[in-house]
Amino acid sequence: MIWKELTIHTTEEAVEMVSNFLHEAGAGGVTMDIDEVIAEVRARIEELKSFDIDPGAAEISVRDVSEDDWANNWKQYFKPLRVSERLTIKPTWEEYVPVTPNEQIIELDPGMAFGTGTHPTTSLCLRTLESIIQEGDEVIDVGTGSGILAIGACRLGASKVLALDLDPVAVSSAKENTRLNGLEDRIQVVESDLLSVLKGEGSTDVEIKLPVRVVVANILAEIILLFIEDVYQALAPGGYYIASGIYKNKEQAVQEALIAAGFELERTAREEDWVAFVARKR
Repeated sequence: MIWKELTIHTTEEAVEMVSNFLHEAGAGGVTMDIDEVIAEVRARIEELKSFDIDPGAAEISVRDVSEDDWANNWKQYFKPLRVSERLTIKPTWEEYVPVTPNEQIIELDPGMAFGTGTHPTTSLCLRTLESIIQEGDEVIDVGTGSGILAIGACRLGASKVLALDLDPVAVSSAKENTRLNGLEDRIQVVESDLLSVLKGEGSTDVEIKLPVRVVVANILAEIILLFIEDVYQALAPGGYYIASGIYKNKEQAVQEALIAAGFELERTAREEDWVAFVARKR
């Protein structure tokens, strides 16, 4: 089978949003009209400018790719990665022997979901989790993607993680990665948002007891701004909110919103042009 490979040259600031536009336009489907997808994505990229986000030239190109190439060629660039003192991400198809006795391995096959650990926002979250998680913590991971942060939290000592995502592709990926790491009894993956969980909506009963000590979200700043009060409600007093996925031009807006919601900012972590906040509920 021949697939169409659509490439968009954009800025680091806009890459996650553009990727999401592609998924929402049907790029993960079996059949689709390329011209329609390109038109839809171009229109949405143009809208980014109204949010003060620079997508760059956003040039789009298309080429034919064989099924074998499409499915496997990207894997040659994803190698085992030591992201913190205790955490190493290992692609399922790679061999790796831990270097130190306390090294914890995250087995990962992200598929089409976000989160390989190579992006600064993900590595920021994992390193921050390492400094926050205590043995036995219950954690909520909002926008779990591949499930990498939920798995990392368990490797660091969390007893239970509720992993939430509204994208069915991400939910499927997170469930599979949870299985690959043997953590089905500790990670519950649910297709939902945080507000629905707080309201007890949906057909799935959550297995963690609210409120929790840690909430982590590696999502676009624009989305983080929408549910800060929900996070505050989900956290126990003294609990921690790790918010990442924030590009530098949105840092002040997120910081002000966290403080307005009642959070105390404990520290700010940075990598390249990305920011992660560690906020504590008073």
